[in-house]
Amino acid sequence: MAKKVVATLKQPGGAKFAKVIRAVKSEKSGSYVFKEDMVPEGEVKNLLSKN
Repeated sequence: MAKKVVATLKQPGGAKFAKVIRAVKSEKSGSYVFKEDMVPEGEVKNLLSKN
């Protein structure tokens, strides 16, 4: 299944995506949890500035 998704993201003329991995502090335990998001390259700064 993952191979199919990767193949469609690499087609020429398609939108370019970036994988953003952020460390977010968990409210339950106080430890940090990593969140992964696939966003278009133009939206990376907006996503990271949102805290």
